Amino acid sequence: MPDQGLTYGASGVDIGEQNRAIRLFRDAVRSTYNESVLSDVGSFGGLFSTRFEGMVEPLLVSSIDGVGTKTKIAIALGMYEGLGRDIVGHSVNDILAQGAKPLFFLDYFATSKLSAEIVRDVVQGAAEACRANGCVLIGGEIAELPGVYSEGEIDVVGAIVGVVDREKVLPKHHTSAGDLLIGLASDGLHTNGYSLARKALFEVAGKQPDEEIPELGRTIGEELLRPHRCYFRALEPLLEEGGFINAIAHITGGGFYENIPRVIPQDCRAVVERRSWTPQPIFQMIQQAGDVPDDEMYRTFNMGIGMVLVCPSVRANAVLQRLNESGESAYMIGELSKGGGDVAIV
Repeated sequence: MPDQGLTYGASGVDIGEQNRAIRLFRDAVRSTYNESVLSDVGSFGGLFSTRFEGMVEPLLVSSIDGVGTKTKIAIALGMYEGLGRDIVGHSVNDILAQGAKPLFFLDYFATSKLSAEIVRDVVQGAAEACRANGCVLIGGEIAELPGVYSEGEIDVVGAIVGVVDREKVLPKHHTSAGDLLIGLASDGLHTNGYSLARKALFEVAGKQPDEEIPELGRTIGEELLRPHRCYFRALEPLLEEGGFINAIAHITGGGFYENIPRVIPQDCRAVVERRSWTPQPIFQMIQQAGDVPDDEMYRTFNMGIGMVLVCPSVRANAVLQRLNESGESAYMIGELSKGGGDVAIV
């Protein structure tokens, strides 16, 4: 047989496996569609009809982020579906911080050697989270990149577009000293701090992802893979009514010290009372395993609070009650005082 020369497959890229992955997740993606979608799986671009009834001046809000090294825990346990839910939850929360509701989402999956089943699991998780938040999974990319990623490694990224009426954009200009801070409980680490968590728990303390921990009620890996909690449905009615929330900080990379200052005035200080809630046991495990200073914990992790609301003092109790009645665990965790656009944890 004559020499056929090099092929894409021989170079490490399997187009057939990509096509098989698309066939496996196609129905899940279509299950997120609504009447605004004018394209289908496989189109070069996603078409979305923008009809914003009831809005005076609709503004589009966009964001992009990745799951980070949480993927390493998923690889170790062979549990991938949660990564799709993670990136959607993270992205929806990011635009929620500006008062926006999600419209559509695009995902990006990259690896050294493609497995259609792993891609399917991630995309199905993303589709499930999109459906839960009224968001369309309108497109995505599968990248097989031998030589770029180490063997077995994956990367999961997502981009989102939402909409908010200009008059409802957060943070509000009247955010001021005297406003109260409400914290919404997280489901563990969400998608930040995993490099430090892995080093402390696995390298320093010598624990394994499949190790059962009685105080957690599950393995360490399962605890670290808890999906990123999304707060959109709980906050949507409060934002629609208006007047309840002046600002929202999504507590992600940078923890309290880096994220709260992004949404408060430069003449204010957020005073957070650490005794007003109890962080989940996983945070204490990480801190003890790595001898991590308190300030570093609050600068790296969410410490059990996934989102901080800045509320007018006259509305804060009503917000707290409504959130707890909706199924969230909400706590009054502090207030804004005069300061320099910073955070004090006391």
